[in-house]
Amino acid sequence: MAETVMTLHRDSIVTKEGNPARWDYEQGLVLKALERVWQRTGDGRYYAYILRDMNRFISADGRIRTFRMDEYNLDNITPGRTLLTLAQQTEAGREKFRRAADTLRAQLTRQPRTQARGFWHKQRYPNQMWLDGLYMAEPFYAEYSALYRQPENFDDIALQFALIEKNLLDPKTGLLYHGYDESRQQKWANPKTGVSPNFWGRSIGWYAMALVDVLDYFPSNHPRRADLVGYLQRLMPIVVRYQDKATGCWYQIPDQASRKGNYPEASASCMFVYALAKGVRMGYLPAPLLDNARRGYAGIQKTFIETDANGLPHLNGTVSVGGLGGNPYRDGSYAYYLSEPIKKNDLKGVGPFIMASVEMEIADEPAVGRGRNVGLDYYFNHEFRKSDAGPGAPEREPFHYTWEDRMHSGFWLWGNTFRELGAKTVAVPMAPTAQSLKNVDVYIIVDPDTPKETAAPRYIQPTDSKAVEDWVRAGGVLVLMANDTANCEIPHFNELAGRFGVRFGSELVNPVQGTQWEGGKLTIPAGGPIFSTTRTIYIKELSPLTLTRPAQSALTDAKGRVIMATAKVGKGTVFVVGDPWLYNEYTDGRRIPNEYQNFRAGKELATWLLKQCPSRK
Repeated sequence: MAETVMTLHRDSIVTKEGNPARWDYEQGLVLKALERVWQRTGDGRYYAYILRDMNRFISADGRIRTFRMDEYNLDNITPGRTLLTLAQQTEAGREKFRRAADTLRAQLTRQPRTQARGFWHKQRYPNQMWLDGLYMAEPFYAEYSALYRQPENFDDIALQFALIEKNLLDPKTGLLYHGYDESRQQKWANPKTGVSPNFWGRSIGWYAMALVDVLDYFPSNHPRRADLVGYLQRLMPIVVRYQDKATGCWYQIPDQASRKGNYPEASASCMFVYALAKGVRMGYLPAPLLDNARRGYAGIQKTFIETDANGLPHLNGTVSVGGLGGNPYRDGSYAYYLSEPIKKNDLKGVGPFIMASVEMEIADEPAVGRGRNVGLDYYFNHEFRKSDAGPGAPEREPFHYTWEDRMHSGFWLWGNTFRELGAKTVAVPMAPTAQSLKNVDVYIIVDPDTPKETAAPRYIQPTDSKAVEDWVRAGGVLVLMANDTANCEIPHFNELAGRFGVRFGSELVNPVQGTQWEGGKLTIPAGGPIFSTTRTIYIKELSPLTLTRPAQSALTDAKGRVIMATAKVGKGTVFVVGDPWLYNEYTDGRRIPNEYQNFRAGKELATWLLKQCPSRK
């Protein structure tokens, strides 16, 4: 379906047929969906498409073409999530995306609010909150607040959801009305409660997606986080009560499936499948609800998907729009919701379908990491760079082979692979001890610092090596990733590696000049225990390995040099390689040619490492 999008919208995403491309929430929705495909595949074509589309709107100084803040339209906030993704990358121009995101954040500061402090949906819809608006604004608001260290905003974000639960929840059905008017002035508003007359499937879908996405950024220790999880846990069991038994889908008006004119609707069905599957994966929802997601996804494919002569899928059955008020006036009646046209490949359905597809693909894979913690060392590798988090934030931030770093220098994408396999990624910011490693199943040490990398490098000491060895013998899975000797503190690292029969050498293997990629090419033979389908990888300027028992080669190059090694020590396992080759620069598809399968190799290595963890009784 991502290929269909990029085929139908080759240059940029056009949301209104026959009109020029403009800044629009449908654009933001689909770009976020393509981002998930990029993260899932490591295929740089998706990132290139996203970047090209955004570059058509964002000027060098960060201004947003076709955007008008004075409309105070929450829909216009949605593409800001893509701006935040681009602002965390390393290309020249990332600053302009940060500035554009700042503009959208400024709109939220000035956005008109109800007396209860809820965001108006739009300037031209005074005193009104719609379910749609929660998805349009809150995921961006939450991610911006987490990224640029504005924790005070999370109370406000929680308030927006609380107001929806207070004002739009129907106590009889448990469903949520589409919108409410605090002033009770609109003709569609109930004079006593202010709510609109009917439940609309897609509006509830927007709200469900908003909840599961906001929770990605909401602090784990925030006192209101439990409220958001509770809203999701309340809503989704209600939603599945209205799942059509015959098709597995959801109706345009979900509580009136048998009423004349009503029909199964694609976008709402895709949104509910996405929220159910992600909610289960993240542990917010009980596992049996995944069965409803599976049934819904199968129903979507059978009911709405058709394939063209080129093998590309197309999505039928999405209602084009649904609103309240305006001109011509939309009264929120049953007849109104049934009057809007149904479209093929409407982006409001296509985006959620792609996101639901990603979640269902993850759900269909064994969660080999469930209950496991993958710890990454932040003690021996402890580098800092200037922070761009803004006023009040620390001037410097840790980077380079960290889980959080989404630039070329980070391990964010490999960490995402571990997380999609069910594991939790954690930082280990202190020296290894029995206590600090107590709850760590896989421990990764990468490229210990040299004096040129940090002012006070922390060298691996004999007590550290002893603690790590004891942890491995008790069943820990250890990963050691060095670098060439000019960029890694090798002598002390070798004291640790030597305990497992491995020594990093001083020779520089696979030097690469510029973009002469073939210099870093390595071939993996078929039939190996770690890399079952990966055949060609890229590792440049690495340190070769010398082995003694119990270590054995896991990959030897054409010249007989050992590139990777494993060792079984006690109940534990050790994997060693002479380079941090799985950081973002060499896995996300933006730099090296597609023939190199580093992303796939990272997934297969992550799977193998998690499988080495001893079973828990």
